[in-house]
Amino acid sequence: MNPKQRPFCCSVKGNVKLVRLVLTATSMTFFILSQDPEPYIVITGFEVTITFAFIVLYMIRLDRRVTFLCWPLLDIINSLVAAMFMMVIAMLALIAENMLFTVLGGVFCLLAVVCCFADAALIYRKLLFNPSGPYQKKAIHDEI
Repeated sequence: MNPKQRPFCCSVKGNVKLVRLVLTATSMTFFILSQDPEPYIVITGFEVTITFAFIVLYMIRLDRRVTFLCWPLLDIINSLVAAMFMMVIAMLALIAENMLFTVLGGVFCLLAVVCCFADAALIYRKLLFNPSGPYQKKAIHDEI
């Protein structure tokens, strides 16, 4: 392991993914407690499962061993699709219902959407050729 490289669970990307997992699991728990319709529970449960799978994948460094897949691209697609589904579930939960647990589940879904976008942005930054930030022009005299 590279001495500069931190373990996944101590990195910013790892922390965002763990917060996303906790928010989605909390939202699913509130939907279960309020006995909401099955799609609310199933979609949040599916997102919990997929997010947990990505966390395990990165913790055991399987993304480094299986090189024929572009893991960051799959992770970005997952984050954006998850954000879309969670946004729909959150809006449905917040608009139509007046039960406390349903509203709390919707609020936690919205917070998970924010984490999904943050997760996608962090991974997109990793996909850039210069992972330290956006492209910066160099002056001609800096080139050797």
